[in-house]
Amino acid sequence: MSRERKRIRAFNKRVTNPLLRGFARLSYGPFALIHHVGRRSGKDYETLIMVWPVTDGFVIALTYGPGVDWYRNLVAAGQGKLFWHKHEYILQKPEPVDAQTALTAFSIFQKPVLRLLGVNDFVQMRASASE
Repeated sequence: MSRERKRIRAFNKRVTNPLLRGFARLSYGPFALIHHVGRRSGKDYETLIMVWPVTDGFVIALTYGPGVDWYRNLVAAGQGKLFWHKHEYILQKPEPVDAQTALTAFSIFQKPVLRLLGVNDFVQMRASASE
C-alpha cells in the first residue's frame, strides 16, 4: 500500500468513519457495520464498510485491499454479522469476486467512484437474517 493510501486510510479511520457511522444505522445507502472477532485476540470488533445487496447476500468493496484485518478475521472465522438498513444478517462463506462481476451490483453512480478510487478487490458473502 502506498504512503498516500496509508495516510488516507488513517484519516478515514479517525475522522471520516466515525462521522459516517451514523449513516450505517439508516435504512438507505451503502454503509453498514460488520461485526467480527479477532483471529488471534478473540476480541469483538465493529467496522464501517460499504456493501451492496445481491440475490443471496452482499458484495463488499475491499477499499483497502484484501489485507485489512476485518476481512482477514472474517476469512479465518468463516462468518460474521452485518448491520445494514436497520437489520442484522449473518454473513458466511467469504469468496473473492472479480471486479467486473462485482460491479454489476453497484449503481451507475457508485461504479465510477469505485473506479476513480482504484478499488479492484471485492468479496461476496452469503447472508441470512439474524434471529
